[in-house]
Amino acid sequence: MKKATTPTKKTNGGSGEDTPSRLIDARINELSDWRGETLARIRALIKQADPEVVEEWKWRGVPTWYHDGMICTGETYKNAVKMTFAKGASLNDPAGLFNSSLEGNTRRAIDFHEGDKIDEKALKALIRAAVALNTSTT
Repeated sequence: MKKATTPTKKTNGGSGEDTPSRLIDARINELSDWRGETLARIRALIKQADPEVVEEWKWRGVPTWYHDGMICTGETYKNAVKMTFAKGASLNDPAGLFNSSLEGNTRRAIDFHEGDKIDEKALKALIRAAVALNTSTT
């Protein structure tokens, strides 16, 4: 099986190239609070659920994960870390993780707040379901 590669992207103001993974590392480090910890944990769970995931850095600063299409994003706000699934409305969510963007026809999101416990088993199952949906339509 072919291993997914991570493309590089030039950053503004830098003379070298930063990979999306390095940019995500930098975002986690710059947050230096519960949001950075939460984003790092979500990222680790995504990689555990799908070792072939490709990380991207989109829209001037949004960590994004792909496997045969977008799986999800990891946005950080003052009071939340939002994990938005690109095709979330098409996914079964037996654990009821989706708690945001519920009205749309395509996306669904999970807002994590300070002190929230992540249901790691359910989240990895949801990530795997998103990957399966992407790979079934390619």
